[in-house]
Amino acid sequence: MGAAALEPEAARAIAEGRHGDPFAILGPQKVPGGWRVAAFVPGAERLFVITGRKEAEAEADPGVPGLFTHLMPRKAAYALRAQGHGAEWRFDDPFRFGPVLGEMDEYLLGEGTHRRLWQVLGAHCITHEGVDGVHFAVWAPNAQRVSVVGDFNLWDGRRHPMRRRGPTGVWEIFLPGLAEGTVYKYEIRGPGGALLPLKADPVGFGSEHPPATASVVRQIGGTFGDQDWMAGRAQRNSREAPISIYEVHLGSWRRAPGGRMLSYPEFAEQLVDYVADMGFTHIECLPVSEYPFDGSWGYQPVGLFAPTIRHGTPSEFRAFVDAAHRRGLGVILDWVPGHFPSDAHGLAQFDGTALYEHADPREGFHQDWNTLIYNYGRSEVKNYLVSNALYWLEEYHVDGLRVDAVASMLYRDYSRKPGEWIPNRDGGRENYEAIAMLQAMNVTAYGECPGVMTVAEESTAFPGVSRPVDWGGLGFGFKWNMGWMNDVLSYMAHDPIHRKYHHSQMTFGLVYAWSENFILPISHDEVVHGKGSMLGKMPGDGEQKFANLRAFYGFMWSHPGKKLLFMGQDFAQGAEWNHNQSLDWHQLDLPQHRGVQALVRDLNHLYRATPALHVNDCRPEGFDWIEADDAEAGVFAYLRKGGAADPMVAVALNMTPVERRYRLGLPAEGRWTEMLNTDAACYGGGNRGNLGGISTEPVSHQGHAQSAIVTLPPLSAVWFMQEEAPGAGSATGRGR
Repeated sequence: MGAAALEPEAARAIAEGRHGDPFAILGPQKVPGGWRVAAFVPGAERLFVITGRKEAEAEADPGVPGLFTHLMPRKAAYALRAQGHGAEWRFDDPFRFGPVLGEMDEYLLGEGTHRRLWQVLGAHCITHEGVDGVHFAVWAPNAQRVSVVGDFNLWDGRRHPMRRRGPTGVWEIFLPGLAEGTVYKYEIRGPGGALLPLKADPVGFGSEHPPATASVVRQIGGTFGDQDWMAGRAQRNSREAPISIYEVHLGSWRRAPGGRMLSYPEFAEQLVDYVADMGFTHIECLPVSEYPFDGSWGYQPVGLFAPTIRHGTPSEFRAFVDAAHRRGLGVILDWVPGHFPSDAHGLAQFDGTALYEHADPREGFHQDWNTLIYNYGRSEVKNYLVSNALYWLEEYHVDGLRVDAVASMLYRDYSRKPGEWIPNRDGGRENYEAIAMLQAMNVTAYGECPGVMTVAEESTAFPGVSRPVDWGGLGFGFKWNMGWMNDVLSYMAHDPIHRKYHHSQMTFGLVYAWSENFILPISHDEVVHGKGSMLGKMPGDGEQKFANLRAFYGFMWSHPGKKLLFMGQDFAQGAEWNHNQSLDWHQLDLPQHRGVQALVRDLNHLYRATPALHVNDCRPEGFDWIEADDAEAGVFAYLRKGGAADPMVAVALNMTPVERRYRLGLPAEGRWTEMLNTDAACYGGGNRGNLGGISTEPVSHQGHAQSAIVTLPPLSAVWFMQEEAPGAGSATGRGR
């Protein structure tokens, strides 16, 4: 045995893939007499060390097949050439390369404060010490050994064990010769020595097509052409801006012939064109982070840093966002930090311990969704989630994040019986750690990416959801108004003859309308699981269903709060949403469906063009009741107001199937234009209304000195605008 031979126990540990510090054995090591090169190459019968133009044969370990050593007089760059079983191959030895992560990275990783985690963890194509390859880094603090495996090493975890970076719990390795498109996973030997199921990369940028589950090395490339959008984004996302959101499930918005899902480049044309034509201001995508099960719609993500490969690569997703911006549209993503699935290749028991989740199921398991709950109190986990939010905002120029299931994060007893949850340190139900994570996410998002918006889907009365963190709030920009949605849909579902008994369901939202910055959501959740479509919720025969739906949209777009509508509801799809197929676009061959689509388009354009309808969406200065109590007639009337120089808008709703001549009190004398009537013929209605506008008369009514007799068609919403306002002229239109 030569002077460069390894200790037998160390040699066996390397060959058996259980050595915890392979970089202390393999590669070049200083020994008496020079530098020993040790390499483990399963399948090799002979190995040659190449330095410059010189080549020397290494000595085979007699007890460990595939293990070779060679003594060099001095340290030098080298390559290896192997022969075995009739084959020959040459390669760079990964164990001759030094670390990639720097001391500052190591410090921040150990502290759990590395804001841009994706820049150091995951798989990155780099040139290291003059050689092209891929750098891999993963957090697995309780592992005995971590290896990168893939087709490139026959999925053999003994070949590329990683370097542990001190107390950080991070493992890294640079593998020369690999490139974008490499398929890989991590093989982890847990704290008890057992091999775990192969794990996908928690910070991987790409994945295989489901049902395959490996990670894929991806680069995020492409230049942005959205400089104008980014410069004005803050104004477009503000509380004073008109915000009308089109919520989309990319897999079922539209399918190509044969049922193929559309690609990100196709969405960049077809979806962007459609949403822009319809007058919406933002596209909101159901989660695009990689997920294994189609039926979860993305709400059980495994690859938080990987845009789903179902529609293309990260670069193509970035180009889709850029295309939306160049058409004047914002892009919001659903973001799911509330739970994650227990799939074996995911985060569950990642290093053989409850690393990302709580060990105790009373804290770490969601009974409703059969999923796991993040351990928000662990600094590295909190950092992982906050960094992921920042990743989407910075790398893809995403304009906002809508956070799913916030209520389930805020309360430790969410959907749990007594004894099934653990109180907080003060004995209460609030989840302090989740609250701190959400606050940190919002502070980071708004601080690092000015002009973005964050939105909470929060279904309780938790105070200050959209209040700044330094004012004691959670720090979100907006909150979904779930109470409003439930109340008004319940009202609309009643037969008109019974609506007078439920009149307050339409008015109660104004009691708390200014407590948060609200978005009015008619989301995907309202058209699944047997709830039917929006059209199907409406009472009456076919014509009345359409009239009810048009009246509801006229109410929604005139009500304080930003707007959100799920795809398909923009043309009154008759069937409940099915994520496995395209929307029923063929229904646009029918005039009633085209009419609803035309109405939604006009509502969006009027909402955007009329300051009174959006400037004070989140402030009480923007709203006054004209008539809130006429339950017997089923009439509601109110004013929307912008700035002092902006024309006011008066809205009147008739939620009965009876045409009414109705005296409406108005705050200013003169002419008022009928700017929108949901009964207009072009929307599929009977064309009854006030086509020539109305003129007030000095008859005191409903608290106003002026009033006018108006026609309220059956099941309709009618909007009127002042023809003149102090310092402003009329800027109205009518869809007739």
